[in-house]
Amino acid sequence: MWPDLHRRREDLKERMDDPDCDLPMLQRTYQQFGAVNALVASWAPVYRRWLRPRLDPGRANTLLDIGCGGGDMARKLATWAARDGLTLRVTGIDADARAVTYARSRPAQSGVDFRQALSSDLVREGQRYDLVVSNHLIHHLDPQERASVLRDTERLCRQLAVHSDIERGALAYAAYGLLVAPLFRSSFIREDGLLSIRRSFTTNELRAVAPPPWQVRGQFPCRNLLIYRADPGA
Repeated sequence: MWPDLHRRREDLKERMDDPDCDLPMLQRTYQQFGAVNALVASWAPVYRRWLRPRLDPGRANTLLDIGCGGGDMARKLATWAARDGLTLRVTGIDADARAVTYARSRPAQSGVDFRQALSSDLVREGQRYDLVVSNHLIHHLDPQERASVLRDTERLCRQLAVHSDIERGALAYAAYGLLVAPLFRSSFIREDGLLSIRRSFTTNELRAVAPPPWQVRGQFPCRNLLIYRADPGA
């Protein structure tokens, strides 16, 4: 049955967020994240437009990936930077020990590290990063958690932060359900992906809850970018 997409369904729970969910299914979900993100997350233009221009070729740059999941985006961003002759040291954090365990189980990649932590833990440690990103994190957070993560991001970020998420809508739901989800089996990709769309914001909804100086940019297809400039004049 086609759901009502006019109203955001923050009350829906994704299977992979259940601490008692089937572990082999969860691990296959992490394994498939790289492929599904390549299809739907549109990080290549984000890297080219927003991140790469901020990377200094004369030094090692740092990036924090909040809610890194299985670590595929952290690895991909480091790979793209290395391809461009740039040094990017990436730290991926996740509150879920299962995600960090999986990310660490993959072959080691130079300059990419993972740890179980919250953004608030890093703030207390006094950590700072040139860039801060997240992928498909914002729709998981309740209002208090979202406000906390955005405040933490401002404290952790020296230059630029980009939180990328799904834009809820009929196109996103239909395309994912008909074209993307059938490619992935024996995991939570299909069920949780459709729930994620229903939990996500429209562009106008996200603008309404984004605190200044955060800005929201729509990105084709069916994406929202929540952007913070620590150096707005740059």
